[in-house]
Amino acid sequence: MQQSDNQQTQFTAQDVEIISKETLFKGFFKMVKYRFKHRLFAGGWSSAIDREMFERGHAAAILPYDPVRDEVVIIEQIRVGALEHSSPWQLEIVAGIIDPGESAEDVVRRESIEEAGVEVGRIGKITSYYPSSGGCSEMLDVFVGEVDASTAKGIHGLDYEGEDIRVTVMSREEAYQQVKNGKIENGATIIALQWLELNYLELREQWLN
Repeated sequence: MQQSDNQQTQFTAQDVEIISKETLFKGFFKMVKYRFKHRLFAGGWSSAIDREMFERGHAAAILPYDPVRDEVVIIEQIRVGALEHSSPWQLEIVAGIIDPGESAEDVVRRESIEEAGVEVGRIGKITSYYPSSGGCSEMLDVFVGEVDASTAKGIHGLDYEGEDIRVTVMSREEAYQQVKNGKIENGATIIALQWLELNYLELREQWLN
């Protein structure tokens, strides 16, 4: 029987049969080819489907926010995915890949020092999401973190990772305007700044009292 439009699916990973999994390429990242079948909304099973997937793992990002100054810390660095766009230098929040044995909070605290030169106090979870689940496995945990924005300045990054990161401090209003006018194009940064615009009054009350 076909499900009605307002009935939510209860499908899980148990409703997928992975027939084969082949590594096509392994470098800084990995490309994997899956062949699989899955249950259909109308009942029964699909035919075998072939899909290539970009394996990026689990990452975490944080919006450094100063509740006293009502300012955010934004970083700028060149990104290979934007090399042939209008500007390869992207305005972003701090982020990093979670290594084995690390928690997401460990990563964002470490990366905040490495990428922006700021130490994070209290941390709040914003969301977790797949940036592009149609072809990429990456899951991103997004946080907001309490910082003293007056300490954020200069150029940072790890030389052995080829990082050249410039730190910018801007007001919450200015950062949100950069989202509205399309200057900020990074997905996690847009999500975090939109969340802050909706929640900054409650967050400031919580962190300043």
